[in-house]
Amino acid sequence: MAGTDPITEGDGDADALFVLTAALLTPARFPSVLGDDYPAACAALGLAAHPEGYGLVFGQDGLGARWTVVVDDVSLVAVAISSWDCGMAYDLSPDERSVVAGLPGWPLPVATSAPGVPAPHDPEPEEGDPAPLAPPSGDEWGPAQRRLGADQVALHWTAWRSRMGDDGTYAESTETAKAEDTETASSGAAGSDPYDGVRRVLDELHAYLEEPPPSGRVRSAPDAEAGARLLRADGPGWSFVGKADDMAFVLLDEVPREVLPVARGERLPALLEGLDAMAVRPV
Repeated sequence: MAGTDPITEGDGDADALFVLTAALLTPARFPSVLGDDYPAACAALGLAAHPEGYGLVFGQDGLGARWTVVVDDVSLVAVAISSWDCGMAYDLSPDERSVVAGLPGWPLPVATSAPGVPAPHDPEPEEGDPAPLAPPSGDEWGPAQRRLGADQVALHWTAWRSRMGDDGTYAESTETAKAEDTETASSGAAGSDPYDGVRRVLDELHAYLEEPPPSGRVRSAPDAEAGARLLRADGPGWSFVGKADDMAFVLLDEVPREVLPVARGERLPALLEGLDAMAVRPV
């Protein structure tokens, strides 16, 4: 967890920023809540999709207001995040010359707050200011919640995989169907059979191999716990999580809060291999 290090000193000063935590906004690693791919995530914050990416610094000013500060010093933010992940202290104090934008609010929930200042709140709007950023509601289901759900499946892959039988169905339920990477996908919405939607997703993923999608729409990251690389992909109305040497899961906008397994089958291994070869990887 980050400390509360001010970029600019001064309790009660609206120009101060007490840093609480941070995130990366790069083609290989960005808050998926912001969009299906890197350009979409940048657009959500009004930023140009520069190949080098940005760092997002979340903090409060001296009056307690929430701010997201965008900086172009990606390496500094990456080192800070790595240090915090290892339980080490790190003074994240970006140079003011690296600041690209200061946006009101936070796009992600932040679990801590700065001591000695008022409770987190949106800053008083001034004429021309954008609407404050806010995390998505947990009471609704839509693209942001679907992508966050897929992130959780990737983060807890071993737990999700342990619920599956060898045939690609949930071990605790014989009623859950399995989807295989079939030659022909159904067109249209999932309707009464969610696996029509899954087959549509698999078809769109195959199309990604023929015509690469926007940067960051397919990402590959190592999974120290589970071994082989984990793949994350998104598209219109769907999210996909797969392990390169195993099976996959799909989440759909039209099937709220369901995680649909995709058995390895005959063609899924080649699809996963192709996606991993084209995916953006963290440096």
